[in-house]
Amino acid sequence: MNNSELLNIIDLRKYFRIRNKTGRKSILRAVDGVSFGIMRGETLGIVGESGCGKTTLGRTILRLTEPDSGSIVYDGEDITDVNMRPYRAKMQIVFQDPAGCLDPRCRINDIIAEGLKVNRPGYTAEERKNIVSGLLENVGLDPTVAYRYPHEFSGGQQQRIGIARALAVEPEFIVCDEPVSALDVSYQSQIINLLLELQDKLKLTYLFISHDLSVVHHISDRIGVMYMGKLVELGSNEEIVSNPAHRYTRTLLEAIPIPDPKTSREKERKLSEESVDFIVPEKGCRYCNLCDHAISECHLTEPELKEITPNHLCACHLI
Repeated sequence: MNNSELLNIIDLRKYFRIRNKTGRKSILRAVDGVSFGIMRGETLGIVGESGCGKTTLGRTILRLTEPDSGSIVYDGEDITDVNMRPYRAKMQIVFQDPAGCLDPRCRINDIIAEGLKVNRPGYTAEERKNIVSGLLENVGLDPTVAYRYPHEFSGGQQQRIGIARALAVEPEFIVCDEPVSALDVSYQSQIINLLLELQDKLKLTYLFISHDLSVVHHISDRIGVMYMGKLVELGSNEEIVSNPAHRYTRTLLEAIPIPDPKTSREKERKLSEESVDFIVPEKGCRYCNLCDHAISECHLTEPELKEITPNHLCACHLI
């Protein structure tokens, strides 16, 4: 892994105006003051439950969703307010639903070659065809499938096509937005191993988003734990899994399925007893209503993400 920093996110925020259950307008703080950096060749995993802001974070970094405030620095250049056209080839995304992101009316060749037509207009049709064939081979598909339609493929094969499309423009950085959550378990491991092989071969940098901590643990160098728009813990893969500091991180670890049915049932019962209230408090720690160790300060002041050991950060008053 290269020691230089490719991406630096500084106090990034994205809010949405919504209506609550009573019909009143309110603010959803999907991404609320998130900061971190990603080194070249690194995989940073972002893990958290559904609705915590993971996907919005990934889309905002790529400027598919415009940020409300904060800075996005890519390779030393602040790209928060610039024209993104020169950066689209450098920064790509692999979407969660492979079937939903492939145009059902287009052949695979046209789907993969579309990015080449836009970002590499100098290529001839024959050159694009050869590139597509090479990309299909790289993701484990026979080049002869290039003239089939998306519905003719399984979910795992469709995700391979989505990866090939992202690779077509030779990116440096890829946001993997829950790329295996819609797949069978057997296909999940294949796609994870494929991403690792491609990273090693093409020197890629990943932001890997998932709600499954076991999957993130397998692929990531560092892990960031996100809860209701905030990063609550950030550290190395092994440090987060073997020595979690935040109570929410420990809860995610306890939710990982294990083979022993008796122990699994005990964990499920414990987790269901903890899940009492998911309302974001107006002040204080966002997790304090679910934390069994909360003190008075937790209900009054929101904790900052601070270093507790070298390269291990946690947002908790009790640490």
